[in-house]
Amino acid sequence: MPALHLLAFVLGALAVARTLLSGIRTFILPRGANDGLTRLAFHGTRKVVMLVAGPGKPYAVRDRAMAYLGPVSLVILPVVWLIVISLGYTAMFWAIGVPTVYDAFVDSGSSLLTLGFARPSVGNGDILAFSEAAIGLALVALLVSYLPTIYAAFSRRELFVTLLEVRADSPPSPVVMLTRLQRLRGLTELGDMWGEWERWFAEIEETHTSLTALVYYRSQQPNRSWVSAAGAMMDAAAITRSAVDIPMDVRADVMIRAGYLALRRISDVFDIAYPASPSPGDPTSVSREQFETALDVISRAGVPVVADRDRAWRDFSGWRVNYDTTLRALERLTVAPASWWELPMRSAWATDEPVAEQAAAHGA
Repeated sequence: MPALHLLAFVLGALAVARTLLSGIRTFILPRGANDGLTRLAFHGTRKVVMLVAGPGKPYAVRDRAMAYLGPVSLVILPVVWLIVISLGYTAMFWAIGVPTVYDAFVDSGSSLLTLGFARPSVGNGDILAFSEAAIGLALVALLVSYLPTIYAAFSRRELFVTLLEVRADSPPSPVVMLTRLQRLRGLTELGDMWGEWERWFAEIEETHTSLTALVYYRSQQPNRSWVSAAGAMMDAAAITRSAVDIPMDVRADVMIRAGYLALRRISDVFDIAYPASPSPGDPTSVSREQFETALDVISRAGVPVVADRDRAWRDFSGWRVNYDTTLRALERLTVAPASWWELPMRSAWATDEPVAEQAAAHGA
């Protein structure tokens, strides 16, 4: 075999092997893997969607466009795989003696799509054709077989996001949640919520790093988002631990840690940079004025607030700094609704403009 043909065969085999590795990393490997082919499919699809859902568009338009990103990316992914496999086998067919590159491409396409109208007329050509057909079917079957797993994980995630709206409205607000719980049942229910959401964070770390399409899957309602829910729950725990005058509950601390670790692991998959060891005094996207407004609202609604607000602010910032960078980056990545910090704050019993309408007007 001439050197050029040998090189073509080796490069083609490497392309096929690389595609198989992508399938294994994306759907079988039980850990987050930043695979190049998968990233190409998802990032390429996102760039196209962002032409419609650019920052200057109304949030309703952006939300509708982004709702298609996850599902369409899953459709594009096997197309990318099949194209690379087809090109790889085209090179191998040509290397073993198929006269022209076009004939090799026809043989490759017929084998990959199991059409059977072209059969390689060279020695060992049938072996390549059989292997290509098997690999193509296996990759498509792999994607289809994992769709129930993806949607089961999505359903479990969204159950908590939906239930949070009952307590915290939509988009979720810690101010609304704390004032509602204080009026209805007292703040004793918070302890159970910290434990439940700690487990929720552990699950999204597992599912959203190994099945990255879930990161882009949006909630059924435009003002719900798993990213917004994550931020609201960590903020609620941070406010409670720093400024609400109730007995300390270590479950809040553990939940915050579970949350920021989950967001960091997901950020790693998307190459999002963040400070690994932030200082408690580092600035965050939440201002002192916004924090004071939140405390004023919950205090007027009957939530006991500590007297030393300077220390409360330092403690809150010390918690928030652990997840501020990753949270804001994931909000931008997923085009999440406006954060509750960016909306007019109100208690659960205020009768002013509904939060959902405010969020639509202030869409991220």
